[in-house]
Amino acid sequence: MSQTDSDADYDFIAAAMPAFINEAREQVTQIEQLLLQLEEDPHNREQLDALFRCAHTVKGSAGIFGLDQVVNFTHHIETLLDELREGHLRLDTVLSSLLLACNDQILALVNQAAGEAQDDAAQQDRREALVRQLRQAMGGPSEAPAVEAADSASPSAAEARLGRWHLSAHFGADCFRHGMDPLSVVRYLSSHTEVMALASDRSRIPALADLDPENCHLSVEVSMRSDGPQAAVDDAFSFIRDDCQLHLIPPTAPTSRFVDLIEDLPDHPRLGDLLVSVGAITEDQLAAGLEQQAQDRVLRPLGTAPRLGEILQEQAGLDQEVLAAAVHKQQRPREAASDEQRYIRIPADRLDAVINLLGELVTAAAGADMLARQTRQSRLIETNEHIGHLIEEIRNGTLQLRMVPMGATFNRFRRVVRDTAAELGKEVALEIVGADTELDKAVVEKIGDPLMHLVRNGLDHGLETPAERLAKGKPAQGRLVLSAQHESGSILIRISDDGRGVDRQRVLQRAWERGLVEPGVVPPDEDILQLIFEPGFSTAAQVTNLSGRGVGMDVVRQNIEALRGSVTVYSEAGQGTDIDIRLPLTLAIIDGFLISVGPSKFVLPLEAVVEVVEGQAGQHEAQLAPSADPSGRFCMPLRGQLLPVISLRQLYGLDSPRPDRVSIVVVQAGPTRFGLEVDQLLGQHQTVIKPLGRLFHTLRGISGSSVLGSGEVALIFDVLALGSLAVQGLRRPSPQASSLSP
Repeated sequence: MSQTDSDADYDFIAAAMPAFINEAREQVTQIEQLLLQLEEDPHNREQLDALFRCAHTVKGSAGIFGLDQVVNFTHHIETLLDELREGHLRLDTVLSSLLLACNDQILALVNQAAGEAQDDAAQQDRREALVRQLRQAMGGPSEAPAVEAADSASPSAAEARLGRWHLSAHFGADCFRHGMDPLSVVRYLSSHTEVMALASDRSRIPALADLDPENCHLSVEVSMRSDGPQAAVDDAFSFIRDDCQLHLIPPTAPTSRFVDLIEDLPDHPRLGDLLVSVGAITEDQLAAGLEQQAQDRVLRPLGTAPRLGEILQEQAGLDQEVLAAAVHKQQRPREAASDEQRYIRIPADRLDAVINLLGELVTAAAGADMLARQTRQSRLIETNEHIGHLIEEIRNGTLQLRMVPMGATFNRFRRVVRDTAAELGKEVALEIVGADTELDKAVVEKIGDPLMHLVRNGLDHGLETPAERLAKGKPAQGRLVLSAQHESGSILIRISDDGRGVDRQRVLQRAWERGLVEPGVVPPDEDILQLIFEPGFSTAAQVTNLSGRGVGMDVVRQNIEALRGSVTVYSEAGQGTDIDIRLPLTLAIIDGFLISVGPSKFVLPLEAVVEVVEGQAGQHEAQLAPSADPSGRFCMPLRGQLLPVISLRQLYGLDSPRPDRVSIVVVQAGPTRFGLEVDQLLGQHQTVIKPLGRLFHTLRGISGSSVLGSGEVALIFDVLALGSLAVQGLRRPSPQASSLSP
């Protein structure tokens, strides 16, 4: 190989390595999920085949990049998976645990390739031990069988050596854009097979006027000899498989194989191109046939010269059925271009940069709209309104790009539940509900650790052992449910179990001991449950590797509140526990409802606003004077019920004269409905969320800020925190002698 070729291969590997790392990690995750699903249905052939393909993809991709450790280790896993597919082995819990451990080692090797970990002696010993266990599971030391074509009509390996295999490879138009070098793939294939002939199919190259230099139009026809051609092709093309069409024809392929390939091909303008594309004839045979056709047209009378198909039948031995299929394909009307959805990978920071610029555009558009209204020119106002609508559509579309389903995050916990339950000696069934519910990717990335802690805590503290459950008349297997759903402009994530529930007596006793609650004071039940999130709080009798150190639950609450969310516990003794996490759908831009109290501006999430009640200042407090609160909290009647209300002027100490008439904005925050007393309603407003500085982190009920078109700063309400404040302001815990006494 020349120096130029070596440099090209090196550049290809360097450019494509990050894509390989990402794809390999996705495959490892998929392997884990498939193994966990197969534990419940070990005879599912589709999942077994998918599992084998994932392992083979990792192996083949690693081979292109020269990652021999990944190839060699995955080879043993692939061999065992092949035994499972053939029915020689049965997947049980022991074998599944072995494969999960092997999968962890594949991930470790991939991380080493990414430069994020080092391979030490302990890791090497671990891999060697796993290889020995894999061989023992298969009945002793063995080598992986050669991978041949799965088609029952394919010839045996001995027959394959006697003839040429034909490969047609049509590379996709986006190969270059994805950093792929098709020629490097072909060179890799030629180093693992004996290439007898190599030709390029020029039929896919458009006219020069229509040629896009960034598109790939390469198609190659390869004749080769190999003991294992299918494995060689899979290894060579595994990393670029999604960007190309491959057709491998064995030496003794039946006629039906060519017919099927012809039907699968896109429309071609010429008969010869169709036949070459599927390997029914070679480029040389087509050229000879065309030459014979030209001579016959000159020497024979008009209309009597044989057609190309007839010539190819005579000269190249083309089968009549294959010819008929090609003619039918050629005469079929061209179908409209496929509009199937395509996916591209882009770095997350680029999308974040676009959203930040979009936020600035929203602010600038608000300022332009305000100036246009000041001019009182109707055409200018109308134009700015149109621009505003377009920006809103762009905003919605751009934010949708960051939305990802919760299913991928939830599926990570299948392995956690399985391993933790086994460690604790418990039987647990994990149920996932609402996996398609979408949430901002930035929120999903930050909620993973809090969810992990809550799941492990539920397994350790919430669910009983099988013996305990049977003694209580419950099924031996516990139930843990992870669910997600949209609710009031936010997302509700719930972790539920059917375990023992929270022991309020024990929680309150520990709170008295630690001084979190004054001895003898019994708070409401919901407040007792929230005590488990206090720093250092724990009811565990002994310290284990899962719990008992009093750290974790307070960090969970801090992390959730940092995302402008809230966490609430609901529990019934002996029946189970629900932990509700409410989070905003996005952290970037929201539809807001702008209000003012004096000169101060505030923004409410529009989805949380239920209605507005008009009234005169002080009339509501006067109706229920005993409920008035010095900090600005009171109650008012609304359609036969009492509505907690917060006076923002009193709550934040705003020094401005009170108007004669005020408005009560009714807000829904999760299960809580309350009101806010405001001076003016300024209408809907696209709100770009800016974080608060450290100085304002202790400000109650505020989650962020936004810059208005006028340059003023408006504070964004945290409606969940305000709702909690509105309700808590009406409670009065008191000492009492009860069943919860010290």
